[in-house]
Amino acid sequence: MRFISALILLASVAIVSDNDVCAEDVTEIRYVSSADESQQPAMFYNPNTGDPVPLVVALHTWSGDYKQDSHKDIQQWCIQKGWAYIHPNFRGPNFRPEATGSELVVKDIVSAVDYAKQTANIDPTSIYLVGTSGGGYTSLVMAGHHPEIWAGVSAWVPISELAAWYHQCKQANRNYYKNIVASCGGAPGSSDEVDEEYRKRSPLTYLANAKDVTLHLNAGIRDGHDGSVPISHSLLAFNEVAAAEDRLSADEIAYFDKEVKVPETLKQVISDPSYGSKQPLFRRSSGNATVTIFDGRHELVSEAAIAWIESLYEGQHRNGE
Repeated sequence: MRFISALILLASVAIVSDNDVCAEDVTEIRYVSSADESQQPAMFYNPNTGDPVPLVVALHTWSGDYKQDSHKDIQQWCIQKGWAYIHPNFRGPNFRPEATGSELVVKDIVSAVDYAKQTANIDPTSIYLVGTSGGGYTSLVMAGHHPEIWAGVSAWVPISELAAWYHQCKQANRNYYKNIVASCGGAPGSSDEVDEEYRKRSPLTYLANAKDVTLHLNAGIRDGHDGSVPISHSLLAFNEVAAAEDRLSADEIAYFDKEVKVPETLKQVISDPSYGSKQPLFRRSSGNATVTIFDGRHELVSEAAIAWIESLYEGQHRNGE
């Protein structure tokens, strides 16, 4: 995975102010989901250009829906760039079986991409997916289920395995474990049927399919302590697509989680201006995947996500892909 000079990247990224984007630029639409022929809502920006344009698909967080503004900076950047943007609902918050990585969710998101293709002049080789927290989780679900769609997937502070997250949330008394129970039909171990729900809704089940997808995994070093998702989820997701010699050991991952710092043998000096004050503390690449642990908590660094998408797009087109 090649990274263009961070200084050049940062100079190329411009996040426009609220005053630069008119509310009417992004519209609420309905599209038909192939899952059940239902009308599903999304927020959509169509640049109405004659030339093919990239598409950014942004996914809401665990408890959010399509009207959430957690990816507003990315939305505004797409408008400034003249790129298409869609923010689907995919069955809303992850409180029910219909949501939470279900087959309905997967088909809803594929249908949202199809809607954008049918409505705007989308370059099918330049479709990028970004999500944070629950949206990062669903981004990994989509990378595993439909690797053929994505030119790049940027997942921030994602959940990669639901049974593990259930136990972590219950131990920390975070109510998300109740959401997982409501979605999967019970606690892990309740029955074979319940365990199958956990398995089929977890990204780790399918991520091996995504080895050819360019993956951008990010987690704040304090997440799981000052935040709800231990960074082991990002590191295990990386391991699933990495070459054997590049994977982190179980002891190294446990050290990250417990000590909230980088193991001595893995310490690096990294400078990446796109992360601003939340500089990377650890970064490793293998094949098409890169994982970055940055100086932060459970959060998205919008400038870094934008810089990565833009650099990836420029690299793909410069190489004639």
